[in-house]
Amino acid sequence: MHTRREMLAHGATVAGLLAAGGLLPMQAQAAWNQAAFEAKSMADCVKALGGSAPVESKDVTITGPDIAENGAVVPVGCATTLPGVKRMMILVEKNPSVLASIFDVNDAVEANFNTRVKMGQSSNVFAVAMTADGKVHYAQKEIKVTLGGCGG
Repeated sequence: MHTRREMLAHGATVAGLLAAGGLLPMQAQAAWNQAAFEAKSMADCVKALGGSAPVESKDVTITGPDIAENGAVVPVGCATTLPGVKRMMILVEKNPSVLASIFDVNDAVEANFNTRVKMGQSSNVFAVAMTADGKVHYAQKEIKVTLGGCGG
């Protein structure tokens, strides 16, 4: 029977061999659109992602509380029934960075997402759906924040 110390020594040896052979994963490098995350308005964000002018649509829905007690963790959901949706986004109008979250959609994924966003103050929140042909549809909801999350 091997002792714990011997097992750890063997594990370190194996990890060293894997690293030398280039078989261990490198640091994760996420692809992101810097211009979209730095955008200050919905139109600028959508433009940076290659979309057309946003149009309000009944086929896109947004869920969230009318009043959020804590702006640091506001539960928000977005969904759509539009065919051909390739991307869903949640935007918070008065945040320093409008883009709060982005989800890539394919045929195997239902375009229905829930997450928590940080809001610094009461603001309009947008659920945005972008189709493969670049058309952009959105829904909006005003969420009032009683305790600030972005520095307040």
